[in-house]
Amino acid sequence: MSNSLSLSLWILAFSSLNGSNLHFPVAILALLQVWGRRSVSESMTSPALPYLISEQEQERLGSSGLKSLRLLALLGAGISGLLGSSTIAFSDEAEHGLECPSYPWPHKGILSSYDHASIRRGHQVYQQVCASCHSMSLISYRDLVGVAYTEEETKAMAAEIEVVDGPNDEGEMFTRPGKLSDRFPQPYANEQAARFANGGAYPPDLSLITKARHNGQNYVFALLTGYHDPPAGVSIREGLHYNPYFPGGAIAMPKMLNDGAVEYEDGTPATEAQMGKDVVTFLTWAAEPEMEERKLMGFKWIFVLSLALLQAAYYRRLKWSALKSRKLVLDVVN
Repeated sequence: MSNSLSLSLWILAFSSLNGSNLHFPVAILALLQVWGRRSVSESMTSPALPYLISEQEQERLGSSGLKSLRLLALLGAGISGLLGSSTIAFSDEAEHGLECPSYPWPHKGILSSYDHASIRRGHQVYQQVCASCHSMSLISYRDLVGVAYTEEETKAMAAEIEVVDGPNDEGEMFTRPGKLSDRFPQPYANEQAARFANGGAYPPDLSLITKARHNGQNYVFALLTGYHDPPAGVSIREGLHYNPYFPGGAIAMPKMLNDGAVEYEDGTPATEAQMGKDVVTFLTWAAEPEMEERKLMGFKWIFVLSLALLQAAYYRRLKWSALKSRKLVLDVVN
């Protein structure tokens, strides 16, 4: 009896792990044989397994046994489907990365605006940590004026770089100090140079990174702060680093945000989480610099359309009130 019970349980476990429901009826039948069913019934209404249950077994199981068989078969199919979906979820996690949590960004509300002090700190983190590998080719220095810096501060910042310009009157290229209309400098001359310097990996441009990635802000923050040692059984080849939020779990970029890596101008403690929040806020602004204006314009349009709706409702009531309140008198005599 114990051998039959062990065999049936083993069949159940095997069929669940393999995502197959074929062996469930066989295992259930073995369990019913171990437990022993008492009644004999001629009603065999279950067409599920006619090829697995003989007439003798049908007579011995009876109606109560068939009900238990159906119940256990449904339970086994449900467990098998649950394990199959879990396997799909695990493979999807390995392929696309761990699902990142949702963070309460202060600019996420309908009428919320950017934290401009955080944008300034985030630009500082980008300059001192990220700009050595990642470009922001769609952002000009003049975009920072009035957002994170004054015009004088931005001009002084742009003048620190040298830009290749030309040709001059002699047809030759020359270098000049940067100005407000110049874009942020590129860390590499071309893609081939970037891949050669980073072991074959190409650092993406960060101008639209929060729009180009699914769940952009949360993904970038989770990626920057999600580095840790690989779990047991996971091997990472040399030159890569384990990050569960990156597709595949292995990323060429090492952990860049460490406590105290940047000294903020306003004295804010430069913790890993603080730097991650600030640089993600800066990147979100870079991808959507018009967000505040768009929200304000949308609020204005909603307000104007609400007034127009009230006026239309009043006009309709005024015009139809005479028709709805009139009475018809029929003179049946004349």
